[in-house]
Amino acid sequence: MRKQFTAALLVSISMVAPALAQIKKPSGGPENGTTVSGSGATWLGEELPLPLAVRTPEDLAVKAAAERAYLFFNLLAGGKLAWDAARYTQAAEKWERLLSQSALDPETERVIRPLAVEARRRAGGEPASPVTFAAGDRTDALGQPPAGTPTASPVTLGGLRGTIVGGGSLGPGGTVVWLRRKGGYTPRPAAMRGREMTQKDKTFFPHVLPVTVGTKVAFRNQDTIFHNVFSLSRPNDFDGGLYKDGASYTKSFDQAGAVQVLCNIHAQMLGYVVVVDSPWFAQAGSGGRFSIRAVPAGTYELIAWHESSSNVTKETIEVASGVSGNVTVTLGAQRNRTKFAPDKYGKPRQIQLGY
Repeated sequence: MRKQFTAALLVSISMVAPALAQIKKPSGGPENGTTVSGSGATWLGEELPLPLAVRTPEDLAVKAAAERAYLFFNLLAGGKLAWDAARYTQAAEKWERLLSQSALDPETERVIRPLAVEARRRAGGEPASPVTFAAGDRTDALGQPPAGTPTASPVTLGGLRGTIVGGGSLGPGGTVVWLRRKGGYTPRPAAMRGREMTQKDKTFFPHVLPVTVGTKVAFRNQDTIFHNVFSLSRPNDFDGGLYKDGASYTKSFDQAGAVQVLCNIHAQMLGYVVVVDSPWFAQAGSGGRFSIRAVPAGTYELIAWHESSSNVTKETIEVASGVSGNVTVTLGAQRNRTKFAPDKYGKPRQIQLGY
């Protein structure tokens, strides 16, 4: 429903854009709303431009939902109009207010948050300073207490930089790191788009692919031979079946966890899709360096996954305003690797020759 609501907001903006281009501003200024030429409707004001009758409890519920949707639209579109007019203070104020609302769609937050930060910077803020939003009743993506819990503290964004150590002969590169709030709510991240793991030269590219829960991954064959991608990693197990050059198989990963990806034809092929249930995650580079941005200040459990470790590595860390640096995470003990990966029926096999 949240994705549908976000889509509706964006569609609504595109639909009213031609009308907004002909807007006639009232003498009260932009904060009092704008009137569409040729009509009596006032857009981006404090009240709905369309009166809604309330005769039954159902009418009241509909009116409340409509007012909330209009508030979101008002702040979203109003911030964009202010941005386009180079009124960056006004744009920052509207977008920051939007980000402070409860139950805000994660995709909307993902799009608007960096714009709000940039608008505040252009309005005269320091680029390296954390951006503070009023907490209000914001309960999900900023990890605040449940609705109704009193809070006078603002939500301050920070970040985390660090280095992964270990990984054995494979090195620390490819480690997936994510954060979960301790003693608080970790928001469900938005599903990612356009994620793909290709098969080329009997190899999975990328070897390790981190995604958020709900993300669909396309497994595309770019070899001139057949592949049969599969996984036995429950509950994300799947069998893509045989498919030829240029074809692909798409799988939705709806549960968190590491998914070992294999090919039933080529036993040497191995890859991983790591599904995380947090919006705060990163993948370490070849030297083990990683960085996670826009994390609300607080106490977190840092979780690190690496294919050579028998278990995920967990540490408790503090994220403060600004960027916390020099965090070192040492990977856990290496696991014993099987010489040959099983086939899709779970039976052992050896590497095939000549194909």
